[in-house]
Amino acid sequence: MRITVRVIPRSSRNAIEWERAGETLKVHLTAPPVDGAANEALIALLAERLAVPRRAISIVRGATSRQKTLEIAGLTHETLMQKLLHSK
Repeated sequence: MRITVRVIPRSSRNAIEWERAGETLKVHLTAPPVDGAANEALIALLAERLAVPRRAISIVRGATSRQKTLEIAGLTHETLMQKLLHSK
C-alpha cells in the first residue's frame, strides 16, 4: 500500500499523527535532514510502530522533500490505521 507522509525533521521528539482525516501521516523526527538521516529515521520509526521489517518500507517519491510517498509491503490501509492508533 502507498501512503503520503509529511516529515518534520529536527523535532524535540519522534512522533506520528494523522493529518487530514487519515489521508496523510505527519511524522516528527529528531534526526536532521542531512545525508539521508531523516529518511533512515522515518523508515526505522515506521518499521518499529508497524511491526514490519525495514525492507518492507521504501520511499517511492520525495526522498529529498518533506512530502513523501511511501510504499509499505504486506499491509492494508485498515491494518496500518489500527497499528498506528494503538501504538501510542
